[in-house]
Amino acid sequence: MPTIVVEVMPKAVLLDPQGKAVAGALARLGKSKFTDVRVGKRFEITVDEVTDEVIADVRELAETMLSNSVIEDVVSITAPESLAAGETH
Repeated sequence: MPTIVVEVMPKAVLLDPQGKAVAGALARLGKSKFTDVRVGKRFEITVDEVTDEVIADVRELAETMLSNSVIEDVVSITAPESLAAGETH
């Protein structure tokens, strides 16, 4: 069964406290070459088949339910087995 992947990240203009915490932990571990970390969300949605209608439904779901449009951006919707493969939103 094909899987559609939706990636959501905090808006670039907003602080990312979870990312800052990870960056601080990396620095404490001596990994100071990493200067910034941003933490996002990845959703994997399994479907029976990938069609343009399914992609449209997932895009609507990503914008309305999987992300908070005030503080997050849907950065990509990838459906490897469709014409929309690798498509970024």
